[in-house]
Amino acid sequence: MGKDVIIACDFNSKEETLAFLDKFSGKKPYVKIGMELFYAEGPAIVRALKERGHQIFLDLKLHDIPNTVKKAMAVLSRLDVDMVNLHAAGTRAMMEGALEGVTRPDGSRPLVIAVTQLTSTSQERMAEELLIPTPIDETVMHYAANAAQAGLDGVVCAPLEAGKVHQRCGEGFLTITPGIRFADGEKGDQVRVTTPAQAKELGSDYIVVGRPITQAADPVAAYQRCVKEFVG
Repeated sequence: MGKDVIIACDFNSKEETLAFLDKFSGKKPYVKIGMELFYAEGPAIVRALKERGHQIFLDLKLHDIPNTVKKAMAVLSRLDVDMVNLHAAGTRAMMEGALEGVTRPDGSRPLVIAVTQLTSTSQERMAEELLIPTPIDETVMHYAANAAQAGLDGVVCAPLEAGKVHQRCGEGFLTITPGIRFADGEKGDQVRVTTPAQAKELGSDYIVVGRPITQAADPVAAYQRCVKEFVG
């Protein structure tokens, strides 16, 4: 499976999303639909983008009891998305239930990816609010190993963690990495940022890029630059 750039379509309406994607007349980019857009437009936005030929990462981060996640994944699977995610904190039983639910009658299914720890979760918050005293790096790797044991395809992680995840879970275990910025671009509210080229060197399999593309003066050129730096 080759490397790819996923554009985070963090818009709040179908109109804004389609107006942005209309700029791309050549290759249809892989796109991420997150909570904001999905909750605004529902499953119809997924169907609309699939009809246009886009691969879709549906980023809803499911986390509930195993049976509920299994049933939810069965519904999402009908949308024919290419990648879905859930929280690894839901336990292996939940992740196994998700895989069972998302697998279609013909045996096909989207990639299923686990979120280990959100980038907004600090060591201090883990210890004081979640009562998890274990170092955050160790927790991330343990959650990744749980996801691999449950049969998932990979994890969302920081680019700097991609190499460690592959060492722990195998080269075929995918790493999907946000926090990407161009070397000459604004960091925004990201603290630990990585360029597309650095993410490639660190072993990321997919990079998720939002504002450096969606808010660029020329989004298509910014996307092409990302692809050139990351995919080659």
